[in-house]
Amino acid sequence: MSTEKIIVGDDRSGIRIDRYLSEIDGMPSRSYLQKLVRNGEVTVNGQKIKANYQVLSGDEIDLTIPEPVELTAQPEDIPLDILYEDSDIIVINKPKGMVVHPGAGHASGTLVNGLLYHCKGDLSGINGVLRPGIVHRIDMNTTGVLVVCKTDTAHQFIAEQLKVHSITRRYEAIVHGIVKNDGTIEGAIGRKPNDRIKMAIVSKGGKPAVTHYHVIEQLKGYSHISCELETGRTHQIRVHMSSLNHPILGDNLYGPTKCPFVLEGQTLHARVLGFIHPSTREYMEFEAPLPAYFSELLEKLRS
Repeated sequence: MSTEKIIVGDDRSGIRIDRYLSEIDGMPSRSYLQKLVRNGEVTVNGQKIKANYQVLSGDEIDLTIPEPVELTAQPEDIPLDILYEDSDIIVINKPKGMVVHPGAGHASGTLVNGLLYHCKGDLSGINGVLRPGIVHRIDMNTTGVLVVCKTDTAHQFIAEQLKVHSITRRYEAIVHGIVKNDGTIEGAIGRKPNDRIKMAIVSKGGKPAVTHYHVIEQLKGYSHISCELETGRTHQIRVHMSSLNHPILGDNLYGPTKCPFVLEGQTLHARVLGFIHPSTREYMEFEAPLPAYFSELLEKLRS
């Protein structure tokens, strides 16, 4: 089993403990965390707590996660929005709320489960049995285009492009406030000191991160922007836009904890992905249209 000690940051008071923990990168699902709380595997300041406990600034949370049962991803007949497919790669438009690969609390219903069924197991094995074919990820509540590799050779070729930052990755987002001008954000990203739940721009120990942003449209109290990544750090766009005081709408981790709209997480969409094909060596670019909820929200904010 593994144990975690977490100190609650000043700006996270009043949030239910299961939600607070679920927002930490790498944590199990919220339903699994609720089970751990019920089983007494979560203590606060040395005391067992109820499932509806709301964290306070400075709380010391101790979390014990039992040794995981050996998982093997199983094929599941899950509808996939396929943008392109050949013998080397498959390009998917991932919907909101879908986890990319199985893990604690997400043993089924993931993109990998659907891919195993669709591809009949023909996926690269470099990342192991739980992440076959997965060369890069997007957050559960981020939508949009993602490439998956069917062979190890294709996987290595795409991974090298990711490593040298030669892949085109363009996102669209709705952010709080009026963004007046285009710009570039450069700020190394690492774990926020004393708050494991968040990433942040840090002066020491972070990885270089560069985001270029462009104003598509100014709305009533919000802005519709596009962001092009030079690097691909965890929560990069979310952290960088928050650093400008323009957090992404619906992102209650880096922005306001209360949202005026009914949303499932941040309004962030991976719109364009471009790379050199592993076999043809030609540049290919794929675009995922904005999801309905995003387009409908834009219409509301224009009126």
